[in-house]
Amino acid sequence: MEPGGAKNRQRATDPFGLGDSGSMNRKITGKDLTREAPRSPRIRVGGYAILGRTIDKCRALVAGNIGEYHFDCPLDNMLFGLKGVKGDDFKAQIEQGASDQEMVEWLNQSGEKKTPEEIKRWAKEVEASSLYNDPEKRDFFVEETRKLGLDSAKTTTFEWLEIDDRVSHAQQAA
Repeated sequence: MEPGGAKNRQRATDPFGLGDSGSMNRKITGKDLTREAPRSPRIRVGGYAILGRTIDKCRALVAGNIGEYHFDCPLDNMLFGLKGVKGDDFKAQIEQGASDQEMVEWLNQSGEKKTPEEIKRWAKEVEASSLYNDPEKRDFFVEETRKLGLDSAKTTTFEWLEIDDRVSHAQQAA
C-alpha cells in the first residue's frame, strides 16, 4: 500500500476531512424500513429507476432501521453497474446527509458518463426485466414468486418487489 493511501481515499469520499465525526453529528433521517417499505424501484429519481429505493435503503442502514432489507444488493448493483460506482462511495454521500437531488448530482458526476437518453433506455429495460430470465437466479425467483401466488414467467422483478413489500408490511401490521 502506498503511503497516505487511506488518507487519499478518505479525501475522495470525505472532501471536508470530517471522517466519522462529521456523520456522527448529523442525524440521517429517512424511511424506517422496519415500519414501511422503501420506494418502488420503478419510481424515477433524476431519471434513474431503482435510485429512490437504493437511497431509502442506504439511509435506513445508516440510521439503523433497515429491517429485513439489504443495501448494496444485486438490485442496487444494477444501478451501480450502469454508472460504474461502488456501494461504499454511494453510502459515504448518504452518511454526509446528501438529499435525493444531491445524490442524483453525485451519480451524474461519478463513474461512467451517461446521456439522459441512455439513462431513460436503461430504466425502461430494467423495469421490464425479470429474474426469471437469468438462469442463475431463476430457481430463487420461481420460489419467491410462488410464495406470493405469482406466475414467475410473467412477473417482472419490479412487480415481484412491489407485491412482496406490500405483503410483508401488511403481515407486519397484522
